[in-house]
Amino acid sequence: VQLQASGGGLVQAGGSLRLSCAASGRSYAMGWFRQAPGKEREFVAAISWVGGNTYYSDSVKGRFTISRDNAKNTVYLQMNSLKPEDTAVYYCAASRGVMATTPDEYDYWGRGTQVTVSS
Repeated sequence: VQLQASGGGLVQAGGSLRLSCAASGRSYAMGWFRQAPGKEREFVAAISWVGGNTYYSDSVKGRFTISRDNAKNTVYLQMNSLKPEDTAVYYCAASRGVMATTPDEYDYWGRGTQVTVSS
């Protein structure tokens, strides 16, 4: 499985960005994580393959929305009301198992995409 994330960039606080992650091969439960300099990789959001169930970290709940287009095998992360503390490299990941919130539960990772939020 190959994952290709895109859509990062520089945005002012309060702005929006939409990240995309296209997956090759079959579909899996998908997640987004982020990692800021000097910090551990942090769970952001996840979505199941069947049913479209979603789960968010408390830090992004109400501001970010994860969704997927199974026909395109693509998952999206709509990020609104961005804050400077959202600045990080964002990674998409795929799990052969169920929707998960820890990096160890994901089997495939894409290259990250940088999101920078200026104050």
